[in-house]
Amino acid sequence: MFQRSPTNAGASDFVSDAFTDGRRFRVLAIVDDFSRECLALVADTSLSGLRVTRELTTIMTRRQRPRTFVSDNETELTSMAVLRWCQETRIDWHSIAPGKPMQNGFVESFNGSFRDEHLKKTLFSSLAEAREKITTWRDDYNAT
Repeated sequence: MFQRSPTNAGASDFVSDAFTDGRRFRVLAIVDDFSRECLALVADTSLSGLRVTRELTTIMTRRQRPRTFVSDNETELTSMAVLRWCQETRIDWHSIAPGKPMQNGFVESFNGSFRDEHLKKTLFSSLAEAREKITTWRDDYNAT
């Protein structure tokens, strides 16, 4: 594996939820493996590989480029857009083995906390409301 240190490794994963009318949405969680900071929670009804790379590029304008990024094998995270972005940014992308979520343990733990502390306790009637409440939760999480 690789040594974890500040700005050395990031990780991402998806969490799903539903609006009060039953429509589904997803949240892309991006975390710093070393500092445990949540760098982004991106909520939308569709999140493509291209959208993932745009969010990561935005984060890199505020922070140093990580050397390594870890994710599972979801389609959005193994797309040509992500592979091209990794080549362009010289970031090593590590996909965990199928069925081995603990290889990406911190983001899995983070997602559990996010789900238990916020998603299970909050009703969302719209994407705008979900984004607002999720951003507030992320700010509180990072402040503690």
